[in-house]
Amino acid sequence: MITRVLIVEDDVRIADLHRRFTERVQGCEVVGIAHRLDDARDMAEALEPHLILLDLYFPEGPGTELLREIRTRNLEIDVLLITAAREVGTLKEALRGGVFDYLIKPVTAERFHECLMKFCAYRARLGLGNAIEQRDVDTLLHPASPCAPMDSNCLPKGIDGLTLTKVRGVFEQPEPAGRGAEDVAELIGVSRSTARRYLEYLISEGTLYADVVYGSVGRPERRYFSR
Repeated sequence: MITRVLIVEDDVRIADLHRRFTERVQGCEVVGIAHRLDDARDMAEALEPHLILLDLYFPEGPGTELLREIRTRNLEIDVLLITAAREVGTLKEALRGGVFDYLIKPVTAERFHECLMKFCAYRARLGLGNAIEQRDVDTLLHPASPCAPMDSNCLPKGIDGLTLTKVRGVFEQPEPAGRGAEDVAELIGVSRSTARRYLEYLISEGTLYADVVYGSVGRPERRYFSR
């Protein structure tokens, strides 16, 4: 599932930095960069992004104007507000506007990566089907809520409590180089795809984070790290 991202930022250097951050996240694709709100309005309609990375301050007005327009027009676009604003009032306005997340500049690569991974997991869960259970709602709205490892009622479909406990155990001892899905699969005796599913789940709940590491022959590998 590809997540289409539109970057709306008037500072060219910051926009390019966010582009590079986004392109490091597996499954995310930058479909456009707008440096003006007027351009962003046109691109939001023409490019149909799933997510807009929105700055707050523009010469022609605040970025929250675009946020309000998206909500008024009922566009199926989520917004991640990235701003230097630290006022509580600005945060309240953003939350009432339904932003997916609120990042304060300067944004670290790790926090940026974590946010986009959570958004990708959020989209994936919404695409599982038409019917939902309470646990699905809880996972979507409260992804960082503590959950007893053995409580299957607190886990999404496809995640077993016993297996999850084993995967967590692999990361109890810090590993500076991180671990790949294949490493984890061998350690706990499951397939690589199963290990990958559990690792991505642990990212969505904030236990792990991932980075792309390039080997000696230049082949990228996704590695997982404990927080």
